[in-house]
Amino acid sequence: MLIAEDLRHMVRCLELARQGAGAVSPNPMVGSVIVCDGEVVGEGYHEAFGGPHAEVNAIASVGDGAVLRRSTLYVNLEPCSHHGKTPPCADLIVEKGIRRVVIGCGDPNPQVAGRGVAKLRSAGVEVLEGVLEAESKRLNEAFMTSHAEGRPFVALKLAETLDGRIATADGQSKWITGEAARLEVHRLRCSYDAVLSGAATIRADGSRLTVRHCAGRNPLRVVLDPSLSLSPDAPVFGDEAKTLLFASQSMEGSPSALRYAAIGVEMVFVEEGTGGLDLRAVLDELHRRQVLSVLVESGGRLSASLARERLLDKLYMFIAPKLFGGDALASFAPLGVSSPDEAPAFRFEPPRLVGEDVLLEAYTVR
Repeated sequence: MLIAEDLRHMVRCLELARQGAGAVSPNPMVGSVIVCDGEVVGEGYHEAFGGPHAEVNAIASVGDGAVLRRSTLYVNLEPCSHHGKTPPCADLIVEKGIRRVVIGCGDPNPQVAGRGVAKLRSAGVEVLEGVLEAESKRLNEAFMTSHAEGRPFVALKLAETLDGRIATADGQSKWITGEAARLEVHRLRCSYDAVLSGAATIRADGSRLTVRHCAGRNPLRVVLDPSLSLSPDAPVFGDEAKTLLFASQSMEGSPSALRYAAIGVEMVFVEEGTGGLDLRAVLDELHRRQVLSVLVESGGRLSASLARERLLDKLYMFIAPKLFGGDALASFAPLGVSSPDEAPAFRFEPPRLVGEDVLLEAYTVR
């Protein structure tokens, strides 16, 4: 039976879980709280990929076996039931005699997917599922998408004017948005596994695609350059972070490819699709490499291709209080939409001010 305290402690699980952002992928972010006689006696979260899971850290923080046997364990994701880099958390919970477990949402990983709950219940543990389920799934939306769709979670970041323009007519875009918005973009970068951009955008902006204005990890840099037109000396190939370069299969073994290989750039050659590289093949390769989430920073052509192929999961739209007019470059190249009901549709989240700009977040409606 759900009680008010269950909601409060699950909120805390989600707060703890967020502390693992940027450190646990390709694992999910998980937090755990242990409560005995109405008092919190232990907490823990998954701190780093390959390290102990949240439940293990929470149990270790209690230590006293007698207390654990009278306790309820809260966790925002179903406890694992399989041997991976660590032993099954469900087994540890049973071993410690914890009598009740409250879970935010199920684990979509086929190796778990209900098996953790079944193992607990078969051992006589009382299990309550689905407490703050939507919030728990949202926290690990990339992990959920990876297992449900077989590809990374794809978010597109746009810095645009009120009239939906990303650059002036002659291609100038520095700076549309203010300093606070640019800082927020760097915070976003370090929360994603990879940041992806096309050659034209990188060339125009001199992009490095690194995290520079806040603390955090550098994501994998993914560059789409079908004809290998970028100079190997471009900042995006600097050694601050790893870069994965996608090019057309026709370029494999070419002199340009050999120049990149000579400086240690890893390349992946894929087929070309309509108007560029086969984006599904790109995402398939990133999924194979256990990349759960991709932040796209691109021009209108790549943005439109992702929208047309229904590969976008989320938009981050930083809107500046400026107008560039109809001769400026649009956020999206032509989409071929002939009627309103054909348009890719999104669901807004509450907007918020970031400095002098507005950030709109929107999720794809499927």
